Parts: sequence; C-alpha cells; structure tokens
Amino acid sequence: MPVLEVLCSLVGWLGLYLLFCCTFSRRGPEWSCRLVTLCHGVVIVLLTAYVVFIDGPWPLTHAGTENTELQIFALAVCLGYFFFDVGWCVCYRTEGPVMMAHHAASILGILLALFMGVSACETCGVVFGSELTNPLLQTRWFLRQLGLYDSWLGDVVDLLFILLFAVVRLGVGTVMFYCELTSPRTSLIMKLGGVAMYGLAWVFMVDIARFGYKKSRAKYKRWSEKHKLKENNTQKQKLDHSD
Repeated sequence: MPVLEVLCSLVGWLGLYLLFCCTFSRRGPEWSCRLVTLCHGVVIVLLTAYVVFIDGPWPLTHAGTENTELQIFALAVCLGYFFFDVGWCVCYRTEGPVMMAHHAASILGILLALFMGVSACETCGVVFGSELTNPLLQTRWFLRQLGLYDSWLGDVVDLLFILLFAVVRLGVGTVMFYCELTSPRTSLIMKLGGVAMYGLAWVFMVDIARFGYKKSRAKYKRWSEKHKLKENNTQKQKLDHSD
C-alpha cells in the first residue's frame, strides 16, 4: 500500500485548493473546489490513458493481473484526490447520497486494488472512463456561473457530455464489466465492486437521460414559440402593407 504517495497526493490537492482560495477569494469555496476537480480530471485522464493504452497491460484481456508501479502511482494520485473531495463534500454538504455512494465505491475499489496488489489494470480503466466526462461537467458549472451556459457553447458541452457518458461509461464500460466478471484471475470482491460501479453508472445515465429530454423539450418549445412569433409578425407586416 503506497501510503506515502497517497498522502502526498492528498496534500498536493489540498494545497492547490488553498492556492485557488487565495487567488479567487471573491468566488467562494465551491469555485476553488471545482477548479481542483477540473485539474484532477484532466491530469488523471491523461495519466490513466497512458497507463491503459500505452504502458499496459490491456484491461480487457489482463484483468486481475499484478499491479505495475505506474498503475499504483496513478491510483495513489486519484485516491488522494477522492479523500480531499469527500472531506470537502462532507464539510460543505454539497452532494447527495448517490454521488457520495459513487465516491465511497471509488475509494473502496482503489483501496482494494492497492492493498491486494492486483486488479489495478482494470481499476485504472474504470477511473479513466469515470473521469473522462468530469472536465465537461465542471466546464458546464463554470459556464453557468459566468452566465454563458444558455448559448451554443453550453449546448455543445452538454451534448459531448451525454455522448461520452453513454459511449464510454455504458458502451465500453459494459464490455469491461463483462471481461472482469468472466476473468478467472479477478477476485470475487473486485467483481462485486464492479457490479456496484456499473449499477451506479446506470443510475447516473437515467438522470442524464431525463435531463437531456427536458432540455431538448424546452429548446424545441422555445424554437416553436419563436417560429410562431416570426410568422405572426410576417403576416402582420403583409396586412399592414396591403392596407
């Protein structure tokens, strides 16, 4: 268990948060925490992408294998952030039970992989898929705070988020989930953890689908009203011109 690496990661994310708090003192603590989350999302996606796609081994065929040093480092960086984020969420009470359950499952899964010395391969793959949409989620929040969300940029961010979530976390995630369940090397407890994470992904997907439906419906309603108003104005101009 790389305790020192996890502690260094925790101190690093906490230090970055305090730096953001000093730099953006007028914005409030959530602004700084979201910036840390955005930084972590970018860093961990790049790191786990290198681990999964370049350094290897491939999680779809080597689930349950012994951990490599780079896999351990990536999980330690991620675990330190999750400790920081859970502490912040508990302190400020900003997240609901589903998100806290996701954080708890993520922490437990990473701890098990580090303690047992195996399964970091597929755990890094899960972290990559889980965090890939996180920068978009934080960008959406910042756009709202800056008053830029109700624009084409907000629509693009939402569309990319929904597509990535569906394709990566459910599409590719389903394949990885199957490979983990059928792998003879993966322990039972890690398979149970995979069931929990996969179930939470579907809970999030239902919420995202509801959000996408409501937003599309509202967009269509506004477009329809605008189109009718334009037609009425055109007809009125024609009548005024004929008079």
